[in-house]
Amino acid sequence: MEKYLYLLFSHQEIMGDRILLRPVQLSDAEDMFDYASDEETTQFVFPCNKTIEDAEKSIAAYFLKEPAGKYAVVLKKNNKMIGTIDLRVEATNKSAELGYVLNKAYWGKGYMTESGKLLLDFAFTILNLEKVYSLHDSDNTSSGKVMKRLGMTYEGTLRKNRLHKEKWSDDCYYSILKEEYFISQ
Repeated sequence: MEKYLYLLFSHQEIMGDRILLRPVQLSDAEDMFDYASDEETTQFVFPCNKTIEDAEKSIAAYFLKEPAGKYAVVLKKNNKMIGTIDLRVEATNKSAELGYVLNKAYWGKGYMTESGKLLLDFAFTILNLEKVYSLHDSDNTSSGKVMKRLGMTYEGTLRKNRLHKEKWSDDCYYSILKEEYFISQ
């Protein structure tokens, strides 16, 4: 695991065409609150933030406490943080889970696909992982479309996989293997 932590920390910034992936900072709280306080944006991922202090607490508890592999999605043109994406590495299995959330004002513009492609390239070329997988709530079909655009294959649905906001959620499971990634490049 030490090797992965070293690589994750040594690649804190990843540059895309329109976006920059960089560590989340406390100064991102206002931008995060912008989308984390919206029920439509957060309905499948976490409870809505009620105050900017909630966003600050989330940043401190999740992104600053263990920052490896967790990135702010930042527009290069105006330096606005529009979402987050993370790669949660499982060293034993040489795999990682990809997770993301995006401000709904930026949905449908390809920003999450661009971010995901950057992390897939990082996962397979730098970390040398064998598999990256992702899950989405079965009611969140838009997230599944992002996974398909990333070249991931639908493997099945995990029924009643988690209790979220007092409701059982079915999760659709997608993955991409290293050899599939390199064939598609």
